[in-house]
Amino acid sequence: MSDVRPPILYLVHRIPYPPNKGDKVRSFNILRQLAQRHRVFLGTFVDHPDDRVHVERLKEWCEDVCAIELSPRWKRIASLPALLGSEALSLPYYRDARLAEWVRATVNRERIARAVTFSGPMAQYLEPLRLERTVVDFCDVDSAKWTQYAAERPWPLSWLYRREGARLLAFERAAARQADCSLFVTEAEAALFRRAAPEAGDRVCVMQNGVDSTYFSPDVGFASPYSPGGPVLLFTGAMDYWPNIDAVSWFAKEILPLVRSRIGEVRFWIVGMNPAPAVLELAGEAVTVTGTVPDVRPYLAHADVVVAPLRIARGIQNKVLEAMAMARPVVLSAAPAVGLAAEDGRDCVVAEDAAAFAEGVVGLLADASGRQDMGRAARECVLKHYSWQAHLGLLDEVLAEEAAAAAGGAA
Repeated sequence: MSDVRPPILYLVHRIPYPPNKGDKVRSFNILRQLAQRHRVFLGTFVDHPDDRVHVERLKEWCEDVCAIELSPRWKRIASLPALLGSEALSLPYYRDARLAEWVRATVNRERIARAVTFSGPMAQYLEPLRLERTVVDFCDVDSAKWTQYAAERPWPLSWLYRREGARLLAFERAAARQADCSLFVTEAEAALFRRAAPEAGDRVCVMQNGVDSTYFSPDVGFASPYSPGGPVLLFTGAMDYWPNIDAVSWFAKEILPLVRSRIGEVRFWIVGMNPAPAVLELAGEAVTVTGTVPDVRPYLAHADVVVAPLRIARGIQNKVLEAMAMARPVVLSAAPAVGLAAEDGRDCVVAEDAAAFAEGVVGLLADASGRQDMGRAARECVLKHYSWQAHLGLLDEVLAEEAAAAAGGAA
């Protein structure tokens, strides 16, 4: 029997499998949603050698896959000529003639009328096409992220990041004007983009992140991965990502000493792939850096408190949702709390500064029943508000022929 599902083009800046880091969790779940109603033609980049083995697995959800090797070091160098012009460096970084040709040929051969791109720079591949419906999942306002980076870094990086923010915003606005719908993770990010790009404001929608609450369940039994010792504070995430590097550095240097001055045996574990040199340097008597682990759930299951001390964060953090789904008490800073449907003091603890963060951690460590109650409330919050199935239904609406009205109503 022939497959009657219509074809769709899906372009992702990083291979959406395995779903082992924030952006890949979202892009993979979008892929699964698209595959329910479409024959998916996926164009993507593989920026880590370990991910090449997963390309074949993607064919479970895709009709065809074009996966282009991307060397981050070489691409950073190759993007530098853009400084001589007016283009954002992010665009040549994700520009590849082979992928562009595959897109052109595939759209023509399969008569593809609809496309979804994940991350703003991938929208450049849609510019020469004339499709019936296009959706750009920006996730966050990346241009604002670069501008925020600029405020935190010395010259010349401050100048470079400020330039990237301005140039990328110009591209984001152009891409949003061409798209039928632009998606963002939170209402705060959507509102920020509407102010920056008012001409596309009526086609801006919110599609929140979710979490697989069956996979991230406290009911699954795991052996503890921790060595014997005092209470464990846990941070999870990709440790070559600057906001995560900044978060664990701030916590280890400014917050952990405050905690250990009151509970001396406390330990801080940093669990995540590709730890940068600045992260590895934190390792010591009270700090453990694991690097890549096969499964983060045992670490979550046996952590006393999960911390998310992110000072530079945009959108709802998957690491926070996963910890809450595992019924762990979470202390987080104000930035990742924006847009989170959780009540401070019941579902989590939100801290404004280092002293308040330490106080929140110490308070939870001193109250075993309070930790248990907050963990239960956190999971209930996730079950109520963060189902992937509920959020991803918006994709079906905005991809439909009559999506123009739906997009306006969903904003």
